[in-house]
Amino acid sequence: MNKKFLGISVAALAMAVSVGSAVARDQIRIVGSSTVYPFTTAVAEQLGKAGGIKTPVVESTGTGGGMKMFCEGVGENFPDATNASRRMKIGEFEGCQKNGVKDIIELMVGYDGLTLALSKKAQPLKLTRAQVFLALAKQVPGPDGKLIANPYKTWNQVDAALPNRPIEVLGPPPTSGTRDSLHELIMEPGAEQIPAMKALKAADRKAFDAAWKSIREDGPYVEAGENDNVIVQKLETNQNAIGVFGYSFLEENVAKIQGASIDGVMPDMDTIASLKYSPSRELFIYIKKAHISVVPGLDKFAAEYVSDKAAAEGGYLEKKGLVPVPKAKLATSKANIAAQKVMTGEGLSK
Repeated sequence: MNKKFLGISVAALAMAVSVGSAVARDQIRIVGSSTVYPFTTAVAEQLGKAGGIKTPVVESTGTGGGMKMFCEGVGENFPDATNASRRMKIGEFEGCQKNGVKDIIELMVGYDGLTLALSKKAQPLKLTRAQVFLALAKQVPGPDGKLIANPYKTWNQVDAALPNRPIEVLGPPPTSGTRDSLHELIMEPGAEQIPAMKALKAADRKAFDAAWKSIREDGPYVEAGENDNVIVQKLETNQNAIGVFGYSFLEENVAKIQGASIDGVMPDMDTIASLKYSPSRELFIYIKKAHISVVPGLDKFAAEYVSDKAAAEGGYLEKKGLVPVPKAKLATSKANIAAQKVMTGEGLSK
């Protein structure tokens, strides 16, 4: 037999066995974003109650961690789907392709607002994205406009109009999509609002990008893990602390915590859906097409997620704090799963 043909045959057989082995697992496995986790859990529970399949297992691993696990391969040892609080990046897509995860279905399932929240007992806080950048960046402009190590320890040092209390922000680790959103929705535009940083962007784009992508490591920013409920608990006992997480956790805990306004706009369903609240973002689910035919109920799970009773206005996910997507975008997600349309990688960012 031709060696080249033999090699192709062995590779094809290995792939078939890998995908086929997923039959041995009769329960859907989903990983990914802690922000999307409560919504996916609600869909999983709804599917379990309907009967016919086991309630899917949902793990909160963070967007980046979920993408890594999702893209490692096909078969029963790998997740069927991953939650993401941002769109898949081109590097992740290419990593999937390299590992044989060739056909990926993308579903945009709703909106979320990245919120900065504090105890209900604390004095309300009005912030701009520029102020948040100055509070959290590893390096900030000094008196001469050149970057220096962040010297600010209290909010009123950032801006005299802000309260005299310590900068103490409990936020996500680098593996979290919420951390990516903090950088892209607050830190970068916040830096652009500062004249010295705007000038740096024009003169040295690489230095500008390094500045907004870096979070200080000297104490005021604390990596609080992927469990946003833990952050909520800490905010209850510490009136100086500010937590960074998705809007749904604010919505679920309004008796305990309050949101800070950003650039003069408070986070709520209307301001997030209209994108008036600037740190608003899209939420996604990614599904392996290769697993749909072999893992019982995976297609039903996806269809349920983007159904009118779940994701549309008035659906049960809205009651959980998900901000519904416009009908046209929801229709696209429905069409993607109905036709099992896979991504091409076009339009993905770095």
